[in-house]
Amino acid sequence: MPKFVKLEEVSLKNHPELNEKWVQNIIAENPEILGLGNLQLKDKERIQPHAGRLDLLLQSDDDSNMRYEVEIQLGKTDESHIIRTIEYWDIERNLHPSYDHVAVIVAEDITSRFLNVISLFNKSIPLIAIQMKAVKVGDDVSLIFTRVLDLLPIGIEDEETNIEPTDRNYWENRSTKKMMSVVDALLEIVHTVAPEYQLNYNKYYIGLSKDGVSNNFVHFKPKKQWVGLLARTPQSEDLNSELESAAFEWKYEMKYGWYNLHLMHDDINKNKELLGRIVKMAYEK
Repeated sequence: MPKFVKLEEVSLKNHPELNEKWVQNIIAENPEILGLGNLQLKDKERIQPHAGRLDLLLQSDDDSNMRYEVEIQLGKTDESHIIRTIEYWDIERNLHPSYDHVAVIVAEDITSRFLNVISLFNKSIPLIAIQMKAVKVGDDVSLIFTRVLDLLPIGIEDEETNIEPTDRNYWENRSTKKMMSVVDALLEIVHTVAPEYQLNYNKYYIGLSKDGVSNNFVHFKPKKQWVGLLARTPQSEDLNSELESAAFEWKYEMKYGWYNLHLMHDDINKNKELLGRIVKMAYEK
């Protein structure tokens, strides 16, 4: 039986050899260790007009059009770290408005006081806070990153300000009857978790409601050739790996905090257990 090994934590701020530049290089070479999905390095020590240098600019390796302005701090986070991160985020989003930008604070110690302050910013600024721990592994050092503050997801109602109720006939004409039967099959999966919910037809999507009250933990966007199942749940590397093995297209939309799966009948029949777990995760979240 494997033995329990207690990891020894290392203070990077007080380490005689390891420093912020070392951390920066580790993340630049392995951006996926932040737990923000498949990312690629866009730039390092990026010069900001009249401001300074952004530690890391990372970009999503899919078609989600996301960029992450990452600032690293050893030891405890402080006011200047927060302000600098937001300032660089604001500069980049104004210089490159075609991308969706997210400010990312990485620090060894994000205290409860500053976590509360960051949470206030998070209501109006897309901001992620990640706590970094260094641990000894034999004679070497490894880094563990834990997301302590995630994006505040934008609701469907915020995405579409002009929500108009429609009916099934509207969606059968907009997509096809065949695709609406895919929605029905997905509703059967929803009923294994939440049998009381029914379809709620709107102009831009098909949501869910219970006793006339909307609760869109998942919702559907039928197209001509497939149906989008959008499940609001935090991104998971384990789930990403499972989805990579599936035959259908998918992506995680960080801006909204949901998985977007492109499904047809065969995809549902082959992946009922997986889809059921995704719906359950969204429902429980």
